[in-house]
Amino acid sequence: MRSHQVLDVLPDRKVETTAAWMAAHPEIELVSRDRGGDYASAVANGAPQARQCADRFHLLKNLGEALEGVLARHLAAHRNRVTQESRATPPETSHPIHPPKLKPKQAELSRAKREERLAKYEQIVILRKQGFSQTAIAKRVGVAHSTVSRWLSCGAFPEQQPRPRKMELDAHWSYLSARWEAGCHNIAQLYRELVARGYTHSYWSVYEQLVRFLPEGRKNQEAPDQLPRPPVMARQAVFLFLHCPGKLESDEQETLAQLRSLHAEMKQAYELVQQFASLLRTRTGEHLDAWLEKVRASQISELQRFVASIERDKAAVVAGLTLSHSNGLVEGKVNKLKLIKRMGYGRAAFPLLRQRVLHAL
Repeated sequence: MRSHQVLDVLPDRKVETTAAWMAAHPEIELVSRDRGGDYASAVANGAPQARQCADRFHLLKNLGEALEGVLARHLAAHRNRVTQESRATPPETSHPIHPPKLKPKQAELSRAKREERLAKYEQIVILRKQGFSQTAIAKRVGVAHSTVSRWLSCGAFPEQQPRPRKMELDAHWSYLSARWEAGCHNIAQLYRELVARGYTHSYWSVYEQLVRFLPEGRKNQEAPDQLPRPPVMARQAVFLFLHCPGKLESDEQETLAQLRSLHAEMKQAYELVQQFASLLRTRTGEHLDAWLEKVRASQISELQRFVASIERDKAAVVAGLTLSHSNGLVEGKVNKLKLIKRMGYGRAAFPLLRQRVLHAL
């Protein structure tokens, strides 16, 4: 950890092998490791004098795994509630819809491009009135000669028309239109029929294109730019819960607020997770006991299992939340080892691998 050099490469990851190597090096004072039980046992047996330091990344990873269970449980319950409510709600009459609106960034970019084209068009008209040839105008404005000729022949600024977009449903559109006119307005049923006919794309591609091209294709009263987002997966929600709040984008903060409002336990889990993340970022491990008591009082079973794992490895966890050491250096060396190992796969044995790692440039 001090020299940033690999000291040795062992032939396996067994507790006995690691403990024997450490026992031969009584000068070891500190061991940085992940949360693996084998490494903890090896250090305890081979270097009892050394202080063990749990890596902060792995601590946060373990917390994220416990948090994912909490989020998955509540998100599943929320989806079930939404499903039950949708079944209980009678279908509403359809109504005409309008084309979907552009997102603010897309609309701003579109306006900027139009202003740029308009400025070029006006420059072309002025240069033409001054007697310049079309070739000279094209070179001066920086457009093709055909563009100058076409714009001058229009007599007015040619607004750019959106290109017709080829749809994935083109091959099935006649069948889909016939089924719709026959009275089948159940998009899920239509999607199943398309799959049976060989359609390979997603349900949402069918849904969005029906909404866009069939005015009566929508049964709810929401505008197209207010389509319900797909449900957030638990793994995606874990990122929002663990991330520093000040570094989240506005849409991520909105999603996080929605998640926290689903259930009181979700809000409580977020507060506990952020408190632990603060201990980790500020290295204030002396406050760990207070945090553990809060989790025990919360009755959140998944987080309590995380607390139980911390209690079994508490000294190393406190060291990891207090000291500056981490496994970042080790992970980099392991990545290098794997590269060298793969380069010699099938051509060399462990002794050569060990020498190449120890003497790698």
